[in-house]
Amino acid sequence: MAAFRPLHDRVVVRRIDSEEKSAGGIIIPDTAKEKPSEGVIESVGPGARDESGKIVPLDVKAGDRVLFGKWSGTEVKLDGKDLLIMKESDIMGVIG
Repeated sequence: MAAFRPLHDRVVVRRIDSEEKSAGGIIIPDTAKEKPSEGVIESVGPGARDESGKIVPLDVKAGDRVLFGKWSGTEVKLDGKDLLIMKESDIMGVIG
């Protein structure tokens, strides 16, 4: 990703597509699929400042696979990729 760096406690996340078939083998059309709430972190900001002005680094790093809320983040298109920019607090946890 060229020339974009998130600020403060924000992260850039790339969604991971959900399965195209249901457990029973039924193919789910794109219009019926929910947006996945799982993704991979592309880049992270330096961290938020605490009350004393010291920067507190984020708990996540680029490459982490994460779960986030269904309506989290702002959708953007950078370098032809659909990405989300969200605060670290919108992330529920790291997978693996």
